[in-house]
Amino acid sequence: MLVMHLSPDERIFWQHGVLKLNATILFTWGLMFVLVVGSKLITRKLSTGLVRSRWQNVLEMIVTGIEGQIGEVGLRNPAKYLGFLGTLFLFLALASFCTVIPGYDPPTGSLSTTTALALCVFVAVPLFGIADQGLGGYLKSYAEPTAIMLPFNVISELSRTLALAVRLFGNMMSGAMIIAILLTITPFIFPIVMTALGLLTGMVQAYIFSILAAVYIAAATRIHEPRTAPAT
Repeated sequence: MLVMHLSPDERIFWQHGVLKLNATILFTWGLMFVLVVGSKLITRKLSTGLVRSRWQNVLEMIVTGIEGQIGEVGLRNPAKYLGFLGTLFLFLALASFCTVIPGYDPPTGSLSTTTALALCVFVAVPLFGIADQGLGGYLKSYAEPTAIMLPFNVISELSRTLALAVRLFGNMMSGAMIIAILLTITPFIFPIVMTALGLLTGMVQAYIFSILAAVYIAAATRIHEPRTAPAT
């Protein structure tokens, strides 16, 4: 009998008292392990000469593409933000890609995971903003264009973090739930098509989440230039 879980949090692999090892924790750390080990293996033999391997060419194309997307958002010096935004994208993309593995539950189907990712963006935005504008300049942006906007700007920061978490959770969980339901009522060929569509949807969500994070950081790091008087 097929047991359908609403969230990977419900799959408990080990429990001792209040301590639990569920699918969310296990697969999250598994994905991080794969990313860390994979990055070490891929970058261990990089060449700075004219002769380069195919894998290095592919890697440079990916990195250049991500930097280009970051630059198009409006962030100057994209390499400064590549580590954070690139890691977000790769984690979400890998979480979706691994859905082809039997028994795997994407940790992004848990609200705790998507909340953690949104909180990462919530913390990164002021950190990058302070690093770029200084503490005074960043805090001053909350009172623009007038001091009346201060509470509204603070509420905006909190609400968009919540929106990021709920958006990612809803989109990721809905695809997994649809596939699980189809497996119980239809032959296997249709869920295979839905799985392929879910992979595409997951990649799109990874892209959207990363771009939104880049947009928020760009808004926090913008430098207001003094207005010049119009020429007469």
